[in-house]
Amino acid sequence: MLFLIAFVGAAVIALVLWRAMNTAGADTPQQQVGRPQAPPPRMRVSGPDDDPDFLRQLDEKVKRRDDPPLA
Repeated sequence: MLFLIAFVGAAVIALVLWRAMNTAGADTPQQQVGRPQAPPPRMRVSGPDDDPDFLRQLDEKVKRRDDPPLA
């Protein structure tokens, strides 16, 4: 009988400690259980030939040179 009381007491203490440790992360918002959230939008990776600033700088550099590039 004493063994059973000790086991229940240890289980209660473990449960209280487990709940206390999990409440430290309660500051962060938890996800909804029912409906999954959409993933965040991914940044579109573009090459330098798609960048308008790069093309403008390249055009200005070519205009400043006396001999234009071949091809």
